[in-house]
Amino acid sequence: MDQELYSKERSASLDLLLRFQRLLVSKLYPADCVGQVPNTYSPDLLGVGSLLKKYSALLCTHIGDILPVATSIACTSHRHFAEVSRVVDGDLTGILLPELVVSIVLLLSKNAGLMQEAGAIPLLAGLLEHLDRFNHLAPGKERDDNEDLAWPGIMGSFFTGQSCRNNEEVTLIRKADLENHNKDGGFWTVIDGKVYDIKDFQTQSLTGSSIL
Repeated sequence: MDQELYSKERSASLDLLLRFQRLLVSKLYPADCVGQVPNTYSPDLLGVGSLLKKYSALLCTHIGDILPVATSIACTSHRHFAEVSRVVDGDLTGILLPELVVSIVLLLSKNAGLMQEAGAIPLLAGLLEHLDRFNHLAPGKERDDNEDLAWPGIMGSFFTGQSCRNNEEVTLIRKADLENHNKDGGFWTVIDGKVYDIKDFQTQSLTGSSIL
């Protein structure tokens, strides 16, 4: 139901392109055939592969033109990034590209030789630099890159008695911090991405430390 509603919100041309893209992928997806000679492809299959390459080239050219403009606008502020991301998410970049990448990876795992003949993968690889520049503008990127694993904790509320009102006031606790604290006799635990101090509850609990 949600997918059908989302489809109605797309433009007719974009919906048609998505259907065409799925048709190409379905034609290239290998059927379970008996007696087929390995690495030999019918002219029809090679034709579909060539069509996929032309389609990918046109799509990548359009996205390659759009992303630098989107990046130049998004770098102005976080608000601009959020607004540009919303627009891009509803454009070819957000609707056609993710599904095309997943489909080609799936086809590559099923028939690497055919996908090499089609030649669509180098075209998609050319977008990596543009996508990387845009993604590096995302708020919190530095935190995500620098932390192997971090949880938004609420430890400040235990010490101050005040709840966090926004994300900027939330303390980030690394996995190493949690492990070191517990080695020193503390008792922090993670529930739904938040760090809780249950040391006082441990002394009152009847279940025992092992269950906690």
